[in-house]
This record gives sequence, C-alpha cells and structure tokens, in this order.
Amino acid sequence: MNLSQSTKTEVVPHKPWVKGAHFIITLSFLALTVSGFVILMSHPRLYWGKAGNDLTPALFELPISRNYHHGGWDKSIPFKHVTGRQVTAARTYDIFNENGWGRSTHFLAAWFMVLTGIIYFIAGFYSGHFWRNLVPRRREFSLKLLCRDVAAHLRRHMHYTGKYGLLQKITYLSVIFLLFPLVILTGFTMSPAITASYPFLLKIFFGHQSARTIHFFAAVLLLLFLLVHVVMVARSGFKRNIWAITFGR
Repeated sequence: MNLSQSTKTEVVPHKPWVKGAHFIITLSFLALTVSGFVILMSHPRLYWGKAGNDLTPALFELPISRNYHHGGWDKSIPFKHVTGRQVTAARTYDIFNENGWGRSTHFLAAWFMVLTGIIYFIAGFYSGHFWRNLVPRRREFSLKLLCRDVAAHLRRHMHYTGKYGLLQKITYLSVIFLLFPLVILTGFTMSPAITASYPFLLKIFFGHQSARTIHFFAAVLLLLFLLVHVVMVARSGFKRNIWAITFGR
C-alpha cells in the first residue's frame, strides 16, 4: 500500500516477487497469530530469565483462559512438596489445553514465513528495492515533512501513488529489519534443540523465558502493524489496493 498527498505521481506496480512474498507472509502470520494465541492460553504467564513455571513468580499474567486463575507463589517451591492440582491441564477447557496442533501449526507456519522472508531479503537487496523505495533520503529527514505525512494518514481521503512517505518508510524498515528478525530469533531461542547447537542465542536474549517474553511483545507489535495497515488499506481504497497487491497493477 503506497500513500501520498500527490495525485500526479505515476503509479508504480508491485513486482511479482513482492506480491508473492506479501501473500505467503500474510497467510503465515495469520496462522502464527491464531496458533500462538492457543499456545499462550495453555500457560498465560510470562517470565524473565532462564526458567519459569507455576512454581516461580511470573513477570506478568494474561487473563485469557482459566489457566490464569491459580494461587500463585511467593517463592520457588520444590515440586515434590506441592499438594493439590498444579498441572496446567486441570485449569482449562480440553479444547484449549490440547495445544499440540497449535504448536505444530505454529512451527510449520513459521518456516513458511522464514523461507519466504529469506527470499524477500535476497530479492530486495539484489533488485535495489530496499534502497530505491524504502531507505529515506537525507532531504526527507524533516520534522515538518514527518508531521505532514502523519496528517495525510489521518485524513479520510488518501491517494494511491508510486512512492512511500517518510512515516511508511520508517515503519516498513522497522518491521522488515527489526521486528521480523527479532520474532524469528526469539522463536529459535525457545527451541532447546536449536539452542543446544547455538547456545549464544540464550546469552543474547537472556534465557529461554526472556526470549518467550520478547517474542510475545514483538508479535504484539507486528499484530498492531497489521491492524493499522489494514485500516490504511481500507481508507485509501480497499478493492484497488487489494487488486494492486495481488493480480492487478
């Protein structure tokens, strides 16, 4: 989606590889969002450090399932001294606790996104797409231009053209080169098999549970980006934008 104040700029069509990557990554991200939410419902607590479970204090808890309701712990207690039903399965509905399909779907969708992202990176650098369309020029770094661009996005009538504004460039670069790599690397860090081969990931993200927490916040930011992106697409001409990023110009 390209937004600008000018209507005189010639419309530049998306490259086929951009359209293909956009389609696959969008479907993968939707699958990751649904499956990730199911996984989180089984244990809606986030921690910081190497370990975290029902016997350790959480950094914070999310009230998104019956698993949220538990007595909590003031300090770590050996599991052999625990009485009562502390297993997660005892506090949620069966359909939400059976998250094997969620983890399998999450893992499969993640590899679709990773492989497509790698192709997108290579094609973006090789074709000059990043430098030509996304990297802001020196003359664009102006508070006045940024405010004008923000105001244009807030207006009800926006026009589809061939150039990205400064706000779009900053946002897309942040998503492509910061949030996506962050959510992928923290996802790798949560895998014991991967960290056994690449233990430096645990040092970078301060442990498995810290990586899970960072992964959660990065995913939330990506979801917010998607929602705002869809709103901007709808406000600037939903049918035209969808056609432009799929089969049309």
